[in-house]
Order: sequence, then C-alpha cells, then structure tokens
Amino acid sequence: MSLVETDWLERNINSVKIIDCSWHMPQTKRNGLEEYKSQHISNSIFFDLDANSKKNINLPHMLVDQNDWERIVSNMGINNEDKIVIYDNSDVISSCRCWFNFIYFGHNPKLVHVLNGGLKKWIKENKKVTNEVSNIKTSKYKSFKKKELVKNKEQIDLNIDEQHFKVIDARNKERFEGKVPEPRKGLRSGSIKNSFCLPFNLCLSEDKTFKSKKDLELVFQTCLKNINEKNIVFSCGSGVTACVLALAYSLINDKYHPCIYDGSWAEYGLI
Repeated sequence: MSLVETDWLERNINSVKIIDCSWHMPQTKRNGLEEYKSQHISNSIFFDLDANSKKNINLPHMLVDQNDWERIVSNMGINNEDKIVIYDNSDVISSCRCWFNFIYFGHNPKLVHVLNGGLKKWIKENKKVTNEVSNIKTSKYKSFKKKELVKNKEQIDLNIDEQHFKVIDARNKERFEGKVPEPRKGLRSGSIKNSFCLPFNLCLSEDKTFKSKKDLELVFQTCLKNINEKNIVFSCGSGVTACVLALAYSLINDKYHPCIYDGSWAEYGLI
C-alpha cells in the first residue's frame, strides 16, 4: 500500500527515513523550506522539489539525470533498502511527486510511502513536531531508470491518433477547457487532444486525506469504463498533481505502475 497513516508513522518513526516534500504554487507566496525550518516531523529530511529538478531547461520539475538523482539521495543519507515515508504541508499534495521520483529511479515501490493527510493531519492530532534539523550521514545510493513510467511530448503526440494509452489531466476543469489563463506565463490555455479531465482534488477528502477505495473507484469511473486498465498516463500543469492521480489510481488498481507525462502542460502548452 502506497499510503501510511499517522498512527503507523508515530509507532515506526525510528525505523523509517522521513522526507518533507512540501512545495507550494508560486501564487501562494509560501516557502516550503522556511516552513520546514519552523516545524517538521522529527528526523525528517527536506526535499526541495525545485532544487532537485532538472537544471538548464525552461520546464519546471523535470526529472533529473540518474547521476544527479544518486547524488541527491546519497546526500539525504538514504540507502537502497530503506523504507521511506514522504509527507507535505501543501494543498497540491507535493509528496506524491517525490514518491513518483523514487519509483521511477528504481526504489522498491513497496518501500516508498506517502503519509495520508500529511503534516496538517499530524499536527491536528497533536503529534510531535520540532524545528531541530538532524545530522545526515551520507550514503552511496544506486539507482536505475524505469523509462516506461514517463512519456515525452513525441509519444503524447503520436498517441493522439494511435490511442495506445489514455491521458488524464489533473488540472481543474476551467484550465482544462481553456476558460481561464494558465498561472505560468508563456502558456496557451487548453488541453491535450483526446485527453480527459479529472481534477486531483476529487480524490481527496476535506482534510486532504485520500478518499476510500470505493469512493476513488467512483471518481475514476467518470473517465474510465474499466478501472483495471493499465495504459493510463497522467498529466497536469508541471508534473506535480499528475502524481497525485497516479498514486490515487494505484490505490484501486494494484497492477498499475504509475506513469506520467513529465513535461505536462508546462511543455505541451508552450506558445
């Protein structure tokens, strides 16, 4: 199961590596790192989604090269056999993007988890937080790419006619239908031809926990006749909330391997 609950993490806090992957949309004017410095779950390590994305490219949050990923994770002190719990304090559930990164780079999916409800639920339950940053002993992490888990623009374009897989967009309906401007400059409004709209928030309860399996099945049935399909690719604005849908779908289809269009609309919508 990709999700763990707060009580489970509290009981197992000393036997897992904990990552804070809080990232916020630019318009919120919130800073994930500064919030982490103020309070976080004990022993957690901060994962900077912007800093740990590909450089020298005009697209946000693109996956880094394999050597860079090994350096990033080694500097976090994480080993290949570690069980990992990732959380966030973000409205866009950014922990799911970090979850996807680890799976793409070959970490055993059974060892990578997202904390259901994140830091907000943890604090609401009066569980312990701190502002102390733990010392990190670097590791020698090794990885391999699961290239089949990522689609590029060429594959997306070819699929419009060939329809080997379904593309599901996690953005809200207004952005998907091109009724409102994109929040990033230089992007046209609209969506990928023949794609489906499934706003990621529909998978979440009011407290930002994931809905039950039964409710998630109903959510995905709005755009999928068969919720056991494997050829599903998720997209969004910049590759973050696409991973929320990927995790949600994996909760109802345990045969599904998360697959995203990494460039998402940040690439496809370029003017």
